[in-house]
Amino acid sequence: MATSYKRLDKNQAAVLMVDHQTGLLSLVRDLDPDKFKNNVLALADLAKYFKLPTILTTSFEDGPNGPLVPELKAQFPEAPYIARPGQINAWDNEDFVKAVKATGKKQLIIAGVVTEVCVAFPALSAIEAGYDVFVVTDASGTFNEVTRESAWHRMNAAGAQLMTWFGLACELHRDWRNDVEGLGTLFSNHIPDYRNLITSYTTLKGGK
Repeated sequence: MATSYKRLDKNQAAVLMVDHQTGLLSLVRDLDPDKFKNNVLALADLAKYFKLPTILTTSFEDGPNGPLVPELKAQFPEAPYIARPGQINAWDNEDFVKAVKATGKKQLIIAGVVTEVCVAFPALSAIEAGYDVFVVTDASGTFNEVTRESAWHRMNAAGAQLMTWFGLACELHRDWRNDVEGLGTLFSNHIPDYRNLITSYTTLKGGK
């Protein structure tokens, strides 16, 4: 069933980084490990760039899941950080839900590991709670394409919008006239080929 276009608004959105943990990252096989890590950090950078409230959470980090990827903790030293003692679905953790509600935002951008559990479960729960959910597909990873597709279909059927971090950034930005250099630099840092565009732009601009 088709749903209406729910457009991302940087004034209404918050980012949930769910279980990007050192142990769990070793399970990601549907994306190249280096590219996946780059996508996760790109999402973190755009959250910072657009000043989006960001929540970090981990699951059973004293066990094999491991600690949060250190770059995320460094990027958001003041962000709510919920180390869940055991709940698999982050939405089952009272502190996590309180942190989400405290943002005052109704659009939730979610990414995590692994897709069919750590992303899908809170995404479905948030939709049920009345939030608009946007899943960042290339900053979420899992065992293989079969489990990924199953998770995507389940979330999409419930009303989640599936996006990439690049599409996310462009929809939040709305208009290049808002800022070329800032967003262009972010893109260049995470998309090597995009540097050619920015180099061309800065060269032409410098020649005027």
